[in-house]
Amino acid sequence: MAHTLGLTQPANIELPKISFAAKEIDVAEWKGDLLAVGVTEKDMTKDENSKFQNPILKKLDGLLGGLLAEASFEEDFTGKAGQSLVHRLPGLGSKRVGLFGLGQSASSPAAFHGLGEAVAAAAKTAQASSVAVILASSECPSAMSKGNTAAAIVSGTVLGLYEDNRYKSESKKPQLKSLDILGLGTGPEIEKKIKYVEVVSCAIIFGRELVNSPANVLTPAALAAEASKIASLYSDVLSANILTEEQCRELKMGSYLGVAAASANPPHFIHLCYKPPSGPVKTKLALVGKGLTFDSGGYNIKTGPGSSIETMKADMGGSAAVFGAAKALGQIKPSGVEVHFIVASCENMISGKGMRPGDIVTASNG
Repeated sequence: MAHTLGLTQPANIELPKISFAAKEIDVAEWKGDLLAVGVTEKDMTKDENSKFQNPILKKLDGLLGGLLAEASFEEDFTGKAGQSLVHRLPGLGSKRVGLFGLGQSASSPAAFHGLGEAVAAAAKTAQASSVAVILASSECPSAMSKGNTAAAIVSGTVLGLYEDNRYKSESKKPQLKSLDILGLGTGPEIEKKIKYVEVVSCAIIFGRELVNSPANVLTPAALAAEASKIASLYSDVLSANILTEEQCRELKMGSYLGVAAASANPPHFIHLCYKPPSGPVKTKLALVGKGLTFDSGGYNIKTGPGSSIETMKADMGGSAAVFGAAKALGQIKPSGVEVHFIVASCENMISGKGMRPGDIVTASNG
């Protein structure tokens, strides 16, 4: 029986279902709620008549009767990283046009991930359901393929859009339903990269949800249940073996059981295993994640400035990363590799049964 404090349980919030597509259509032909243009400082260069020199910005500005150049001048938008300018402008198929600064040049995944995050924030504010992203510079940076650029934008958008509202009474749901990436190519290769990064981003969100859950909800038993759920969802490639306190005692896991001794919530030793659906296994890996659902510090209780005891629900962050990876692998299904995910989950609390400073414990390795 799990001992929890309070009756709080998280609301079951489904991730928004977003349709991602790589398209090659003229920027003026796209119709939707928000057309987001990623621009560098160089792209914002204007001629002596204060007109854009960049072909895409020049075209958009022409269709808008010079309003885009005017707005960028009035709001001192120069394309610096982090700058954005979003306006509802008549004359295009898109309800809003936004310029998003990428800095002097954009050549790293981080820059395009940041662009995705900025677009997600603008989509939330505008309650946009359809968004398109295009880069003003038609040439992709040499350091990155077009597919990787598109993937970084998608990743930033998915992670930027997500808010953990499970413990809020009221929250606004993002409306975004579709994101089109324009001008970076089409076809199975880019679609595969977008799908891959979408799976990984959702696994990151799953890990964040675990870390954000309070310790009275995410007990060692609840963490073990999440691991079992992952294994059953992807049972073609994942299996779970969860050891009880009694089984850990039989294996003489003294140091692990010592940490868990004072908690009313029993420990759960979690072992997930990924095996490829077919073909030989060439490499075996183990990912080990710390699974302390709450660390009070025991008798050396965490006190005083900087002790951060109120954030100790996050002491299982390692296990969240490991289970996020398991969830992603269950969907990606790589070949040739076997992966073991190990989490010794428990809670470090205080009671008369707790381990004292100075106690000598014997671990399972003797």
